[in-house]
Order: sequence, then C-alpha cells, then structure tokens
Amino acid sequence: MDFYFRKSSPAKMEKSKEQTDSRETWSGRLEFLLSCAGYCIGPGNIWRFPYLCYKNGGGTFLIPYFIFMVIGALPMYFIEFSVAQFSGRSAISLWEISPLFKGTGYGMVILTVIISVYFNVTMAWILYYLYNSFTSILPWSTCNNHWNTDQCYALGGYNVSLGNETANNFTNQSGLSNVTMSYPKLDENLTGPHLFLNQTILEEKLTASEEFWRYNVLRISSGIDNMGHLHLGLLICLSIAWLLTFICVCNGIKVSGKVVYVTVTFPYIILLVLLIRAVMLPGASEGLKFYLIPKWDKLLSTQLWGEAALQIFFTSGVGWGTMITYASFNKFHHNIYRDSLIVPLMNSGTSLFAGFVTFSVLGFMAHEKGVSVEKVVTQGPGLTFVTYPEAISRLPLSPLWAVLFYLMLLTVAIDSQFGFVETINASLIDEFPKFLRHRKKTLSALLCLLKFILGIPLVMQGGIYVFQIMDWYCALLSLMVFSLIECIVIGWIYGVDRFYTDIEMMIGYKPCIMWSICWKYITPCLLVLMLAFNMLTVTPVSYKAYKYPSWAVGIGWIIGLISLIPIPVCFSISLWRSEGTLKQRLKEKMKSSPNWRPQLDAFKGTVDSVTLLQEKELEDTI
Repeated sequence: MDFYFRKSSPAKMEKSKEQTDSRETWSGRLEFLLSCAGYCIGPGNIWRFPYLCYKNGGGTFLIPYFIFMVIGALPMYFIEFSVAQFSGRSAISLWEISPLFKGTGYGMVILTVIISVYFNVTMAWILYYLYNSFTSILPWSTCNNHWNTDQCYALGGYNVSLGNETANNFTNQSGLSNVTMSYPKLDENLTGPHLFLNQTILEEKLTASEEFWRYNVLRISSGIDNMGHLHLGLLICLSIAWLLTFICVCNGIKVSGKVVYVTVTFPYIILLVLLIRAVMLPGASEGLKFYLIPKWDKLLSTQLWGEAALQIFFTSGVGWGTMITYASFNKFHHNIYRDSLIVPLMNSGTSLFAGFVTFSVLGFMAHEKGVSVEKVVTQGPGLTFVTYPEAISRLPLSPLWAVLFYLMLLTVAIDSQFGFVETINASLIDEFPKFLRHRKKTLSALLCLLKFILGIPLVMQGGIYVFQIMDWYCALLSLMVFSLIECIVIGWIYGVDRFYTDIEMMIGYKPCIMWSICWKYITPCLLVLMLAFNMLTVTPVSYKAYKYPSWAVGIGWIIGLISLIPIPVCFSISLWRSEGTLKQRLKEKMKSSPNWRPQLDAFKGTVDSVTLLQEKELEDTI
C-alpha cells in the first residue's frame, strides 16, 4: 500500500514507463500546458474582455472576474484535467465514470462541431485582412476604392467622399469640426463649424475601414433571407484555414504539440510590441483611464457580476471537451494540480494584458477623432475588423503593423481550432478504437472537408447573419449544463473521497478540502445562477439594427438546444437496456462501469480507486 499512498515528487513519478501504448501522449510537459493555454486564449480575450471591463466599471470589473475565476474556473479545470488524466479517456468514453450521463460527452462533441464550423470563418476573415495588408497603402485607409460609397470618409489626411463635395486638411484635434469644405457649386469656401454642428453629417457617414468590412470583406446583403452569392476570396481563405488546420492535426499531438511552441509564444511577443507602440500614441493615457479607473458604484450591479461570471466561464474553455481531451494524453503521474492553477491564470492574465493594448489604441482613436473614448469603444468582430484596422492605418509603416497584428490573431485563433478538431477526432477514435485508431489521417481529412462544406454558407453575402445566429445561441445553455453535470457526478455520484484517492494515485498526495467544497456546493450553485442569468437576460438575435425574422430565431434556438438532446436520449436508452426496478436501474447506471480503470497498465485489472479507498480506510481504523 505504501506505493500508492506515499508522498513522492511528480518529477520522480513521471519516470514511470508503465504507460499504455494504445494512445498518444505528449512528448514533453510543456506541450500540454501550451496547448491548453493556446486553446482557451482566443480572439475573445482581445475583442470582448476589454469592452466588458470598460462597460462594467473599469477596474471594478476585475474584482468579480477574479473571484469567479477562483470559485468557478479553477475547480472546473481541476475536475476535467484530473478525471481525464486518470482514465486516459476523451470526452465521450470518459463517461464510463457514470454511464447514465454519457449523453453529456456526445453533447460536447456536437457543440464542438458547431463552433469549429463558424470559428474557422473568423480565421478566413483574418487571412483575408492579412493578404490585403501586403501593400504600400492599406485598402481600408482610403475612400478611393471601387467598393466605397458616397457615405465614406477617412480621417488622417486622405480624401473624404461626401457625394459631390470633397473635404481636405483635416486636423487631428477635432475630427471634422474645424475643417474647411470646398464646394464646386458654391463661389466661396465655408468653414466646418457652420456645416458640421454636432457632427450631424459625420454621424450619417461610414469610415473607410467600416466600408471595407461591409462592402469588400462581407459584401453584406440586406438580410438572412437574401444570402446572395459566394465571396470567392473568402472561400479561398476558408479553404486555406482548413488546410492549415488539417496539416497540424492529421498526425495528432506529436505535431500540434510542437506547433504550439510557436503559435502560443508568438502572440505575446506581438502584443508586447503593440503595447510599447500603443502607449506612445497621443491619447493612449485617456484610453487606459477608461479601462482601469474603478467606478465603485457598479460593484452593486447584478449585470456586472453576471457578465463577469459568464466571461471567465466562456473564455476558460471548460465544458467543451477539449481540456478533457488534452489531459487524457498526459502521462499518469503528470502534475495536474500545478497545471490546473497555471492555465486559468495565463488565460485571465492574457485578457488583462490585451486590454492595455486595446484601450491604448482606443484612446488614440478618440484623440484622432476629437471625441471621448466611449464613442469609439466596441466589442466583437467590429473591434478586430473595423476599429483596429482604422487605428493601424494611421500609424507610420501601417502595412507592417497590420501584418503583425493579423499574424498574431491568426496564431491565437488556430490554437483554439486545434483543440476543437482534436476533441472531435479523439472522441470518435476512443469510442470506436478498432476501426478508427489507425485511420486518424483519413478521419481528420473527412471531418475537415465536411466542416469546410458546412462553412460555405457563411462566406456568402448573407453569411454574417448566419454567423451571428450560431455565435449567439450555440453555447447559450449547454456549457453550463455540461459543467453542472460534471460537478454533480464527481461531487455526489462518483464521490469526492474516491476522486481524491484517484488524484493521490497520480500526484502522490491529496489536495486540500477547499476543492471538495467547491465541487459539491460552491461551483454548482454558481453554474445554476449563471444559467438563470443567461435565461433572464437573453434577447432575440440581432446584427446591428437588423432584426431577424421569427423563423431565423427559431433556428437559433434549435442550434442552442441540439447539443443538449443527447443527454435525455442516452439517459433513457441506458435505463431501457438495464434490468430491475427503476430505482435499481438508476443505481446501477449511475455508478462506474467495470471498464472504469486508471490508464496506467500496472493498475488495470488489479486494483481501482474503490479498492484502494476501502483498504486505506481499513488501515486508518487499525
């Protein structure tokens, strides 16, 4: 018994050679850490967190954000990492731990398929901007292009198209309020303040970067019922995005585990370079004030606490099945406790760091336009594909900064896509090992091709409306439900004591009691409150001023609920196939199946955590 319960260093335990050969494992410890960090650190850290921080009281938002990281994200990381590493199983086969809830694993895979389809469209947009950055003058910096309309204007020294009027000599201090307008139909020049009182005309115009986004990138149609034609350029970019993904995942983690050394570290280098340049821009300090100065009255707002909980949860990457998949490739004695603390800290720290870059740029934008920072604050794709390009276009050597920025976004996004694809691959392979284990390349190729085909409607003229529906509804409820089931199974069905014994077998000691309290009480209560908050605050999908027809909203709810359907289906099938009374069937199917064993070969068929726990308790009584 001393072998299983003595405290030994993870470094020594890592040397064990008793690892099963049936599945891949990470070549080094850092590969797992970087892959997890790369997966959970995505575009949302750059385009959503800073906006929420500003919206909810600046530095005040950080208080509930880090509280929820401790009581929500950290316990979920520890659950998913530990249970997957112990069993060596991915999202579906993992539920041998409690077969009654196996539908949760199928739901995770369905949800991952949905998001991987539209997520790669984001990568296609990034590639399109990257391609258009290799030029001497950025195409979104002027109004002289074939896609521009009479409503286009571009600050910073370029012409402004205003129908038959042309504006020149803009001053950076006050936007359009102090310019001189030259009208061909008039015999004299009129000064700007007489014409642009309260900037009423400006409000009716579109920036050059916004017109590039709308009329060149999206070529947006009038609505979802008018899908229009394919955008050939975006279709090519989408195919390149899926080709890059396939090349990196077709050989499994042996390749993707090496790629993350570049794709995870590169964004930090670029963010640091951008930060150094951004804080030197005029107006940057005003942007940082908006970002950081606390507004303490906001601390009593339920909206602040609700959005903080949702932000840390959705960006953490738990509940999707990817963290489970990645941890299942660990060696049995890997120090999972340490990584459960490091990964969420890296995720939250990156969000905070990106906020400094974002608000330095927004402060510069506000200074250039002569408006307050709140007038230029935005979130989502609009920040990445409208506001940032506009700011970059005003920098010296703007094409260079554009290339660096979109390369950074590409590496951030592709890491997340690695995780989505590997989750689907590993889950199917573990569920059907005899048929798929040696056909991983074929499986990867077929899945990438299928999801490329499914993504084609999203690069049509009405594609942005489909994208918005998928993004709005796909994880609205399912992530919280999946995580809640995980907590219930570990905390109340499998049992915390048994789970602690599993962890002790891996790392040589039991974690503190705080984790069991979180798994059984605090984290489940938080998830229920988040679920209620989401339901109470959800509104029908919209895109800017466009209101979706009722049938499109209905499709959105179908997308949101489809990943939850396997839970009651598998629950019912599992009970139907068992014998005895309903109570007996429930009891039988809730407990672990005979196939639930540690992944280490030395333990298989000899002992499990139940036996170890019973023997340990017997020793304690003696």
